[in-house]
Amino acid sequence: MSAPASQASSPTRPPGASPVLSVRDLRVEYSTDSGVVKAVNGISFDLMPGEKLGLVGESGSGKSTVALALMRMIRPPGRISGGQMLLQGKDLVPLPERTMRQMRAREIAMIPQGAMNSLNPVARIEDQIIDTLEDHATERRSKKVLLDLARSALESVGLRREVGRMYPHELSGGMKQRACIAIAVAMRPKVVIADEPTSALDVVVQRQVMDTILRLQDELGVAVILIGHDMGLMAQSVDRLAVMYAGKLAEVSPIREIFAEPLHPYTDLLIDSLPKLEDRGTFRGIPGLPPSLKSLPPGCLFHPRCPKVMDICRQEIPEYLELRPQQFVACHLHEERHDRAAD
Repeated sequence: MSAPASQASSPTRPPGASPVLSVRDLRVEYSTDSGVVKAVNGISFDLMPGEKLGLVGESGSGKSTVALALMRMIRPPGRISGGQMLLQGKDLVPLPERTMRQMRAREIAMIPQGAMNSLNPVARIEDQIIDTLEDHATERRSKKVLLDLARSALESVGLRREVGRMYPHELSGGMKQRACIAIAVAMRPKVVIADEPTSALDVVVQRQVMDTILRLQDELGVAVILIGHDMGLMAQSVDRLAVMYAGKLAEVSPIREIFAEPLHPYTDLLIDSLPKLEDRGTFRGIPGLPPSLKSLPPGCLFHPRCPKVMDICRQEIPEYLELRPQQFVACHLHEERHDRAAD
Protein backbone atom coordinates (compact mmCIF):
# COMPACT_ATOMS: atom_id res chain seq x y z
CA MET A 1 0.00 0.00 0.00
CA SER A 2 1.49 3.34 -1.01
CA ALA A 3 1.94 6.21 1.37
CA PRO A 4 -0.31 9.13 0.45
CA ALA A 5 1.14 12.35 -0.83
CA SER A 6 0.20 14.02 2.43
CA GLN A 7 2.97 12.08 4.16
CA ALA A 8 5.73 13.94 2.28
CA SER A 9 8.29 15.30 4.73
CA SER A 10 11.35 17.50 4.82
CA PRO A 11 14.89 16.08 4.73
CA THR A 12 15.54 18.19 7.82
CA ARG A 13 12.38 17.15 9.63
CA PRO A 14 13.04 16.59 13.34
CA PRO A 15 11.49 13.50 14.97
CA GLY A 16 7.85 14.07 15.84
CA ALA A 17 7.67 17.46 14.11
CA SER A 18 4.36 18.52 12.58
CA PRO A 19 3.95 20.45 9.33
CA VAL A 20 3.38 24.17 9.68
CA LEU A 21 1.35 23.98 6.44
CA SER A 22 -0.47 20.99 4.97
CA VAL A 23 -2.17 21.23 1.59
CA ARG A 24 -4.59 18.43 0.76
CA ASP A 25 -6.19 17.89 -2.68
CA LEU A 26 -6.25 21.62 -3.43
CA ARG A 27 -8.34 22.59 -6.47
CA VAL A 28 -8.75 26.02 -8.04
CA GLU A 29 -11.03 26.68 -11.01
CA TYR A 30 -11.79 29.67 -13.24
CA SER A 31 -15.15 29.88 -14.99
CA THR A 32 -14.99 31.24 -18.54
CA ASP A 33 -17.47 31.55 -21.40
CA SER A 34 -15.78 28.62 -23.13
CA GLY A 35 -15.59 26.31 -20.11
CA VAL A 36 -13.97 25.70 -16.73
CA VAL A 37 -10.21 26.14 -16.42
CA LYS A 38 -8.69 23.80 -13.83
CA ALA A 39 -5.71 25.92 -12.83
CA VAL A 40 -4.82 23.74 -9.83
CA ASN A 41 -6.12 20.21 -10.07
CA GLY A 42 -5.78 18.29 -6.81
CA ILE A 43 -2.32 18.82 -5.30
CA SER A 44 -1.08 17.79 -1.85
CA PHE A 45 2.12 18.64 0.00
CA ASP A 46 3.50 19.47 3.45
CA LEU A 47 5.74 22.34 4.53
CA MET A 48 7.77 21.79 7.69
CA PRO A 49 8.76 24.53 10.17
CA GLY A 50 11.86 26.31 8.90
CA GLU A 51 11.86 24.45 5.59
CA LYS A 52 12.56 25.94 2.17
CA LEU A 53 10.33 24.35 -0.48
CA GLY A 54 10.76 25.22 -4.15
CA LEU A 55 7.83 25.20 -6.59
CA VAL A 56 8.81 25.15 -10.27
CA GLY A 57 7.20 24.62 -13.66
CA GLU A 58 6.58 26.36 -16.95
CA SER A 59 4.35 29.43 -17.22
CA GLY A 60 0.73 28.40 -16.77
CA SER A 61 1.52 25.35 -14.65
CA GLY A 62 -0.36 26.77 -11.64
CA LYS A 63 2.48 27.97 -9.40
CA SER A 64 1.25 31.52 -8.80
CA THR A 65 -2.33 30.25 -8.49
CA VAL A 66 -1.18 28.06 -5.59
CA ALA A 67 0.38 31.15 -3.96
CA LEU A 68 -2.80 33.18 -4.34
CA ALA A 69 -4.91 30.28 -3.05
CA LEU A 70 -2.73 29.94 0.06
CA MET A 71 -3.25 33.65 0.71
CA ARG A 72 -6.99 33.24 0.01
CA MET A 73 -6.69 35.91 -2.71
CA ILE A 74 -8.39 34.05 -5.56
CA ARG A 75 -11.06 36.40 -6.93
CA PRO A 76 -14.06 35.74 -9.22
CA PRO A 77 -14.37 34.23 -11.74
CA GLY A 78 -11.87 32.05 -9.90
CA ARG A 79 -12.66 30.01 -6.81
CA ILE A 80 -11.12 27.38 -4.54
CA SER A 81 -13.33 24.46 -5.54
CA GLY A 82 -12.00 21.81 -3.17
CA GLY A 83 -9.37 20.64 -0.73
CA GLN A 84 -7.85 21.89 2.51
CA MET A 85 -5.07 24.33 3.41
CA LEU A 86 -4.14 23.61 7.03
CA LEU A 87 -1.97 26.31 8.61
CA GLN A 88 -0.87 24.96 11.99
CA GLY A 89 -3.96 22.74 11.92
CA LYS A 90 -6.44 25.50 11.01
CA ASP A 91 -8.11 25.13 7.61
CA LEU A 92 -7.87 28.43 5.72
CA VAL A 93 -10.45 27.51 3.06
CA PRO A 94 -13.68 28.03 5.08
CA LEU A 95 -12.46 30.96 7.19
CA PRO A 96 -14.52 34.18 7.05
CA GLU A 97 -12.74 36.93 5.11
CA ARG A 98 -12.35 39.07 8.24
CA THR A 99 -10.54 36.24 10.06
CA MET A 100 -8.38 35.46 7.04
CA ARG A 101 -7.49 39.14 6.71
CA GLN A 102 -5.99 39.09 10.20
CA MET A 103 -4.00 35.94 9.41
CA ARG A 104 -2.42 37.47 6.32
CA ALA A 105 0.96 39.05 7.13
CA ARG A 106 0.66 37.83 10.74
CA GLU A 107 0.62 34.06 10.07
CA ILE A 108 1.23 33.76 6.32
CA ALA A 109 2.69 36.42 4.02
CA MET A 110 3.70 36.81 0.39
CA ILE A 111 6.58 38.56 -1.33
CA PRO A 112 5.04 39.60 -4.67
CA GLN A 113 6.51 39.06 -8.11
CA GLY A 114 6.57 42.71 -9.24
CA ALA A 115 7.67 45.11 -6.50
CA MET A 116 6.85 48.26 -8.48
CA ASN A 117 3.30 47.05 -9.14
CA SER A 118 2.80 46.06 -5.50
CA LEU A 119 3.99 49.18 -3.71
CA ASN A 120 1.72 52.23 -3.43
CA PRO A 121 3.45 54.89 -5.58
CA VAL A 122 2.12 57.81 -3.51
CA ALA A 123 2.89 56.47 -0.02
CA ARG A 124 6.21 56.47 1.80
CA ILE A 125 7.76 53.04 2.39
CA GLU A 126 7.51 53.18 6.19
CA ASP A 127 3.84 54.19 5.96
CA GLN A 128 3.15 51.12 3.83
CA ILE A 129 4.79 48.89 6.43
CA ILE A 130 2.80 50.62 9.19
CA ASP A 131 -0.42 50.08 7.21
CA THR A 132 0.34 46.35 7.18
CA LEU A 133 1.07 46.31 10.91
CA GLU A 134 -2.17 48.16 11.70
CA ASP A 135 -4.43 46.39 9.22
CA HIS A 136 -3.55 42.83 10.23
CA ALA A 137 -2.90 43.25 13.96
CA THR A 138 -5.15 41.89 16.71
CA GLU A 139 -4.40 44.81 19.05
CA ARG A 140 -3.85 48.56 18.73
CA ARG A 141 -0.33 49.97 19.17
CA SER A 142 0.98 53.51 19.43
CA LYS A 143 2.33 55.36 16.41
CA LYS A 144 5.82 55.34 17.91
CA VAL A 145 5.80 51.57 18.41
CA LEU A 146 4.58 51.03 14.84
CA LEU A 147 7.25 53.36 13.45
CA ASP A 148 9.98 51.54 15.39
CA LEU A 149 8.72 48.20 14.08
CA ALA A 150 8.66 49.53 10.51
CA ARG A 151 12.21 50.83 10.75
CA SER A 152 13.40 47.56 12.32
CA ALA A 153 11.84 45.67 9.41
CA LEU A 154 13.75 47.86 6.95
CA GLU A 155 17.02 47.30 8.79
CA SER A 156 16.39 43.54 8.82
CA VAL A 157 16.51 43.53 4.99
CA GLY A 158 19.63 45.69 4.79
CA LEU A 159 17.97 49.07 4.17
CA ARG A 160 18.75 52.20 6.17
CA ARG A 161 15.99 53.70 8.32
CA GLU A 162 16.05 56.80 6.11
CA VAL A 163 14.70 54.69 3.23
CA GLY A 164 11.38 54.58 5.09
CA ARG A 165 10.82 58.26 4.28
CA MET A 166 11.28 57.67 0.56
CA TYR A 167 8.71 56.90 -2.13
CA PRO A 168 8.93 53.78 -4.35
CA HIS A 169 10.04 55.74 -7.43
CA GLU A 170 13.11 56.91 -5.49
CA LEU A 171 14.35 53.35 -4.97
CA SER A 172 16.28 51.02 -7.25
CA GLY A 173 14.74 47.70 -8.32
CA GLY A 174 16.63 45.78 -5.64
CA MET A 175 15.65 48.27 -2.93
CA LYS A 176 11.98 48.04 -3.95
CA GLN A 177 12.14 44.25 -3.68
CA ARG A 178 13.78 44.50 -0.25
CA ALA A 179 11.01 46.89 0.83
CA CYS A 180 8.45 44.25 -0.21
CA ILE A 181 10.37 41.66 1.81
CA ALA A 182 10.33 44.03 4.81
CA ILE A 183 6.54 44.34 4.53
CA ALA A 184 6.18 40.54 4.32
CA VAL A 185 8.29 39.78 7.40
CA ALA A 186 7.33 42.79 9.56
CA MET A 187 4.87 40.71 11.60
CA ARG A 188 7.11 37.62 11.74
CA PRO A 189 4.74 35.18 10.02
CA LYS A 190 5.13 31.40 10.18
CA VAL A 191 5.08 30.98 6.37
CA VAL A 192 6.39 33.28 3.65
CA ILE A 193 5.56 32.69 -0.02
CA ALA A 194 8.09 34.26 -2.40
CA ASP A 195 6.51 34.41 -5.86
CA GLU A 196 9.41 34.79 -8.30
CA PRO A 197 11.01 37.50 -6.13
CA THR A 198 14.01 37.97 -8.44
CA SER A 199 12.40 37.75 -11.89
CA ALA A 200 12.74 41.45 -12.82
CA LEU A 201 16.26 41.96 -11.40
CA ASP A 202 19.74 41.65 -12.86
CA VAL A 203 21.95 38.72 -11.84
CA VAL A 204 23.94 40.55 -9.14
CA VAL A 205 20.83 42.02 -7.49
CA GLN A 206 19.08 38.64 -7.74
CA ARG A 207 21.84 37.13 -5.62
CA GLN A 208 21.61 39.94 -3.07
CA VAL A 209 17.82 39.62 -2.76
CA MET A 210 18.01 35.83 -2.40
CA ASP A 211 20.72 36.18 0.25
CA THR A 212 18.40 38.55 2.14
CA ILE A 213 15.47 36.10 1.96
CA LEU A 214 17.59 33.11 3.05
CA ARG A 215 19.22 35.07 5.90
CA LEU A 216 15.84 36.18 7.23
CA GLN A 217 14.50 32.66 6.85
CA ASP A 218 17.33 31.40 9.04
CA GLU A 219 17.09 34.22 11.61
CA LEU A 220 13.30 34.12 11.98
CA GLY A 221 12.88 30.35 11.55
CA VAL A 222 10.14 31.00 9.01
CA ALA A 223 9.14 28.37 6.45
CA VAL A 224 9.49 29.55 2.84
CA ILE A 225 7.81 28.52 -0.41
CA LEU A 226 10.00 29.79 -3.25
CA ILE A 227 8.20 29.95 -6.62
CA GLY A 228 10.14 30.32 -9.85
CA HIS A 229 11.41 29.02 -13.18
CA ASP A 230 15.14 29.02 -12.44
CA MET A 231 16.26 25.47 -11.62
CA GLY A 232 19.79 26.72 -10.92
CA LEU A 233 18.50 29.14 -8.29
CA MET A 234 16.40 26.37 -6.74
CA ALA A 235 19.45 24.08 -6.55
CA GLN A 236 21.24 26.67 -4.40
CA SER A 237 18.30 27.78 -2.26
CA VAL A 238 15.78 25.08 -1.25
CA ASP A 239 15.60 21.85 0.74
CA ARG A 240 12.94 20.17 -1.39
CA LEU A 241 11.58 20.78 -4.86
CA ALA A 242 7.99 20.37 -6.10
CA VAL A 243 7.56 20.26 -9.88
CA MET A 244 4.18 21.32 -11.32
CA TYR A 245 2.79 20.60 -14.76
CA ALA A 246 -0.65 21.66 -16.02
CA GLY A 247 -2.09 22.17 -12.54
CA LYS A 248 -0.74 18.95 -11.01
CA LEU A 249 2.36 17.86 -9.13
CA ALA A 250 4.65 15.73 -11.28
CA GLU A 251 7.33 15.14 -8.66
CA VAL A 252 8.36 16.17 -5.13
CA SER A 253 11.83 15.23 -3.87
CA PRO A 254 14.71 16.51 -1.74
CA ILE A 255 16.82 18.86 -3.85
CA ARG A 256 19.96 16.66 -3.90
CA GLU A 257 18.05 13.57 -5.00
CA ILE A 258 16.05 15.37 -7.66
CA PHE A 259 19.20 16.66 -9.38
CA ALA A 260 21.09 13.38 -8.94
CA GLU A 261 18.25 11.20 -10.27
CA PRO A 262 15.06 12.96 -11.42
CA LEU A 263 12.14 10.55 -11.42
CA HIS A 264 9.78 12.28 -13.86
CA PRO A 265 10.76 12.88 -17.52
CA TYR A 266 9.49 16.47 -17.23
CA THR A 267 11.83 17.14 -14.29
CA ASP A 268 14.69 15.59 -16.27
CA LEU A 269 14.01 17.91 -19.21
CA LEU A 270 13.79 20.98 -16.96
CA ILE A 271 17.21 20.17 -15.49
CA ASP A 272 18.64 19.41 -18.94
CA SER A 273 17.50 22.84 -20.15
CA LEU A 274 19.96 24.55 -17.77
CA PRO A 275 22.90 26.16 -19.65
CA LYS A 276 26.16 24.22 -19.35
CA LEU A 277 29.69 25.59 -19.54
CA GLU A 278 30.84 22.72 -21.74
CA ASP A 279 28.03 23.44 -24.25
CA ARG A 280 28.36 27.19 -24.68
CA GLY A 281 25.97 28.61 -27.25
CA THR A 282 23.76 25.49 -27.10
CA PHE A 283 20.30 25.92 -25.63
CA ARG A 284 17.99 22.99 -24.98
CA GLY A 285 14.26 23.46 -24.60
CA ILE A 286 11.34 21.11 -24.01
CA PRO A 287 9.65 20.24 -27.33
CA GLY A 288 5.99 21.17 -27.73
CA LEU A 289 3.76 23.33 -25.55
CA PRO A 290 1.85 22.76 -22.31
CA PRO A 291 -1.77 21.68 -22.85
CA SER A 292 -4.74 24.03 -22.67
CA LEU A 293 -6.22 23.80 -19.19
CA LYS A 294 -9.70 23.90 -20.73
CA SER A 295 -9.12 20.73 -22.79
CA LEU A 296 -6.61 18.50 -21.07
CA PRO A 297 -5.34 15.40 -22.90
CA PRO A 298 -6.36 11.93 -21.68
CA GLY A 299 -4.00 9.89 -19.56
CA CYS A 300 -0.76 11.49 -18.37
CA LEU A 301 -0.90 15.22 -19.07
CA PHE A 302 2.74 15.24 -20.18
CA HIS A 303 2.50 12.33 -22.64
CA PRO A 304 2.26 14.45 -25.86
CA ARG A 305 5.73 15.90 -25.08
CA CYS A 306 7.34 12.99 -23.24
CA PRO A 307 10.36 11.26 -24.84
CA LYS A 308 9.61 8.08 -22.82
CA VAL A 309 5.88 7.84 -23.58
CA MET A 310 4.23 4.40 -23.47
CA ASP A 311 0.80 3.25 -24.61
CA ILE A 312 -0.55 3.31 -21.05
CA CYS A 313 0.48 6.97 -20.74
CA ARG A 314 -2.03 7.93 -23.45
CA GLN A 315 -4.91 6.19 -21.66
CA GLU A 316 -4.51 6.18 -17.87
CA ILE A 317 -3.72 8.95 -15.37
CA PRO A 318 -0.66 7.89 -13.31
CA GLU A 319 -0.99 7.61 -9.55
CA TYR A 320 0.95 9.97 -7.30
CA LEU A 321 3.16 7.54 -5.40
CA GLU A 322 5.88 7.61 -2.78
CA LEU A 323 8.58 5.71 -4.67
CA ARG A 324 11.22 6.21 -2.00
CA PRO A 325 11.12 7.95 1.41
CA GLN A 326 10.27 11.62 0.79
CA GLN A 327 10.29 11.12 -3.01
CA PHE A 328 6.93 11.32 -4.77
CA VAL A 329 6.21 11.00 -8.48
CA ALA A 330 3.24 10.65 -10.82
CA CYS A 331 4.63 8.58 -13.71
CA HIS A 332 3.79 5.17 -15.18
CA LEU A 333 7.51 4.43 -15.58
CA HIS A 334 7.79 3.83 -11.85
CA GLU A 335 4.51 2.12 -10.98
CA GLU A 336 5.82 -1.42 -11.53
CA ARG A 337 8.90 -0.70 -9.39
CA HIS A 338 6.66 0.75 -6.68
CA ASP A 339 4.38 -2.31 -6.73
CA ARG A 340 7.38 -4.67 -6.37
CA ALA A 341 8.68 -2.64 -3.40
CA ALA A 342 5.22 -2.71 -1.78
CA ASP A 343 5.07 -6.49 -2.11
